Amino acid sequence: MDNYKKFKKFDKQTALRDLSVLMLSASAMAFTPMTFAQADDAALEEVTVTGIRASLEAAADAKRDDARVVDAVVAEDIGKLPDNNIAEALQRVTGVSINREFGVGSAVSIRGLTQNRVEVNGRSVLGDSRSGIDFQDFPAAFLQKVEVVKSPTPEMTEGALGGTISLKMARPLDLNAPLAAVSVQGEYADKAENWAPIISSGVGNNWDLGDAGTFGVIASLAYQDRTLRRDESLVQLQVGPVEGLGPAQNTPSGNYVYAREHTYNPRTEDRERTALNLAFQWAPASEQGQFYLDMNMVERDGAQETFSLLHILDDPTVIPGETYEDGNGQLQNFMYDEVQPLMTTGSSFRQSDSFSHAFGGEWNFTDKLTVSGEYSIAESDSYIPFSEFRYRGIDRSLEGQGAEGENKWLIPVTYRGNDSGAPVVDFADGYVFTDQQNQAFRRYEDTRDYIKNNEDAFRFDVEYVEPFGLNWVSAVKSGVRVTTRDYEQSKEQFRITNIFKDLTDADGNPDIIWMEDVSAQFPNAMTDYDFTGDAFEHSGRAGAYDLAKFTAYDAKLLQNQQATFDIVKQLLAGTNMEINGSLADNLEYQEGGYAEVNEDTAAAYIQAELDFGDVRAIVGGRYVSTDLSSSAYQDGEIVSDTSSYDDFLPSVNVTWGLTDDTQLRFAAAKVMRRADFNQLSPAYDYRDAYIAASRGNPDLEPYRATQYDIAAEHYWDNNMVSATLFFKDVESFLTRTYECENQPEIVSTQTNVSDYDKICLWQANGIQYANENTPISEMGILTDFITNGENGKIQGLELGYQQAFDFLPGRWSGLGISANYTYADSENPDGTPLEDISKNTFNTQLYYEYEGLGIRLAYTYRDRFLDNEETKRVLPLGELVLAGASQEDDPTLGNDYREDLAQLDLSASYDINDNITVIGNVVNLTGEPTINTGTNGSAFQIMENDRRFVLGVRAKF
Repeated sequence: MDNYKKFKKFDKQTALRDLSVLMLSASAMAFTPMTFAQADDAALEEVTVTGIRASLEAAADAKRDDARVVDAVVAEDIGKLPDNNIAEALQRVTGVSINREFGVGSAVSIRGLTQNRVEVNGRSVLGDSRSGIDFQDFPAAFLQKVEVVKSPTPEMTEGALGGTISLKMARPLDLNAPLAAVSVQGEYADKAENWAPIISSGVGNNWDLGDAGTFGVIASLAYQDRTLRRDESLVQLQVGPVEGLGPAQNTPSGNYVYAREHTYNPRTEDRERTALNLAFQWAPASEQGQFYLDMNMVERDGAQETFSLLHILDDPTVIPGETYEDGNGQLQNFMYDEVQPLMTTGSSFRQSDSFSHAFGGEWNFTDKLTVSGEYSIAESDSYIPFSEFRYRGIDRSLEGQGAEGENKWLIPVTYRGNDSGAPVVDFADGYVFTDQQNQAFRRYEDTRDYIKNNEDAFRFDVEYVEPFGLNWVSAVKSGVRVTTRDYEQSKEQFRITNIFKDLTDADGNPDIIWMEDVSAQFPNAMTDYDFTGDAFEHSGRAGAYDLAKFTAYDAKLLQNQQATFDIVKQLLAGTNMEINGSLADNLEYQEGGYAEVNEDTAAAYIQAELDFGDVRAIVGGRYVSTDLSSSAYQDGEIVSDTSSYDDFLPSVNVTWGLTDDTQLRFAAAKVMRRADFNQLSPAYDYRDAYIAASRGNPDLEPYRATQYDIAAEHYWDNNMVSATLFFKDVESFLTRTYECENQPEIVSTQTNVSDYDKICLWQANGIQYANENTPISEMGILTDFITNGENGKIQGLELGYQQAFDFLPGRWSGLGISANYTYADSENPDGTPLEDISKNTFNTQLYYEYEGLGIRLAYTYRDRFLDNEETKRVLPLGELVLAGASQEDDPTLGNDYREDLAQLDLSASYDINDNITVIGNVVNLTGEPTINTGTNGSAFQIMENDRRFVLGVRAKF
């Protein structure tokens, strides 16, 4: 409970920030990305952009001039439609691919690796994990440029296995005139049927104070409030023989693959984000240096309402003349004679408050000697509430007759699979989830997770130009960086379960609370939901989908945790499960959910910048020391483990200018990436109704890799073509091992005890599972532990091309293209691919700009990739299709693949005059679904997100 109070106190303090944000927005116009481009002469060529073509040319200039292997997206390329999201802008970059959440870009992979560093102006920005802030949390409107650095130099902060994503914000002294601008957009999400405001604004100026120097300020505000919708169809893929059929013809083992536990999860999420950026900068009249203070704050709030309509149990029954085996060995068009319906209303979200502040500067002691330093603090506080209200199908007629046992409500259902849209789920009794008489109150849960992540960092750097009179040594740099990182997670919970079978009335007689009882006592608690008209409206439904209409506990009421607790308290009054006290009194601190990781690092580097005319190079090394302490509860007491390790990270970047327009690059480096905090934490993360758990390992070694790049680039008339070969030898990818742990206090709360084949036996030799005769004393928790595995390799090719067709006559001169292709091949020692790496990724942008009109058609594609290893919904399935197999039998068991992803976006803009531009765009124009499959290609998850339509106006002054 103390953690909850701390969070609420912290949230009240942030109200002062909100007030300042509102005052700022009322006082001035806004500051959109292209206004940052009013920079000094050194930056003017790179970031002064007014259209798509100029933005692409500036990005090519940034790539050409950099000494590293790097790609960039410059301001207008982010601010210009359709890429108002940083991740969605970065997907256009060679070697980068993204994943989406509710159709919005959220996670970025560089050459297939998600273990990357994200920084703002060279300093850390924090979220719930080590990777940094979620790209959905950080507004693109604040940014001047984004760099994707693939070959590091010694001065760069360590921690990037794939690359460093460097977010660049403008500094006030770059401005050469006062300016103000505003961007106001409305975004319509077609599945959610919601219009949302997206506003960015800001002002900036600097002043010549005479002998007191020059002082400048930039203030920026971004606000977004959107509602998104996602439809999700889920099945669990099983493996085995089917009664009435001979062996399968299309699997190695002769076993069939078939779907069970068909589930529909419609989810609606509200997201509100407010962000403020303030930058102050001062330079003395002597122009010997400059000092700055940067402050950035982001608040995110919202709620997600979700429903889970699910049926369980039974084995497939063949329908004569209709049932068949498809090319993947999957059974199609069959029946289940008896399934039991289950229903859940859920509510969850991550409410976060984060900031990143820095004070620093540099001073030129001589024409050759420059000293710089910075102290920064970053913090992220997240509160993740989760609530659910569950019902279970119980046959009321059998209960009324006094029959013993659970008296499951069992219904026939016909199933027909669909690999691109929702399957046919046709109940013999129609929309069974609207039946209030046979749905029994099963469980109520209120869980609160808290995550606090903060870092203090100090760096000090020295640069000396042309030391010892060596004109081939442009500069020598050296510096140190020390950090203190503290990560803490904790959990509180109130949970009452198995109500339908353990409840007794005041006289000790068995009792059940039916859905219609809840509806009668609390008329506003139950709501009818009907998704039959728009469920999977983009990908389509081939027939009946009787999961899409139901009566459920009201999701918006569930978001009111206190009100729902009061209802549950009244429902259970006078029973053996009667609740006393308030919700606060009943929230229990969960020792198993507590973890704390403390990390101290110290780094020192030295690098030399060499210039031999046509050949330039950066060579040197970085030495890093890491000390870790990880704490968790054990037998009621907090215990800690410590570890430490050192790394030396040499690197070399060489650029050879063959001609004025053609250059070759070579880069080599050792890189390292520390394990994420949840991977280091020994705290238990329970899932699947508390029949399984995950646990971290404080003794994990970091990821380490040796990497090489060879690149060729040719530039002509602001156009570019490039090719890069890359190779990474990665040490110690993480792997999972499984144990069945004896945790009687957790086993007693399990609610899936009817699914015995998922509950492990803690006394067994190896991993074995229970049956209906297994006593509860033998049941355990299937727990996976993360350990260091063996090496893996990633190698591939990147190709890039962009050209403006300005040689064409008249209006045709506005045409242009930007395209890139990445081939990546990866492999674990067991022969399986690495996660999140597509072999083929392709992006292209076709654009037209002429006399103020701009149109862009952007297409992105990545082919099938391993999304997760050992996913519950496909856990029985491996490429050998063995029934009852173990990981030793088939290492591909449970592999979850995401099928080809393609998305088409369209954007347009028109400059009414020099100051005002109207804009419009469509994201996910073709409404493509996201499909996940098992190893053999059988679909088990289909997700469909909104198309998003945007209309707006930008004005700058």
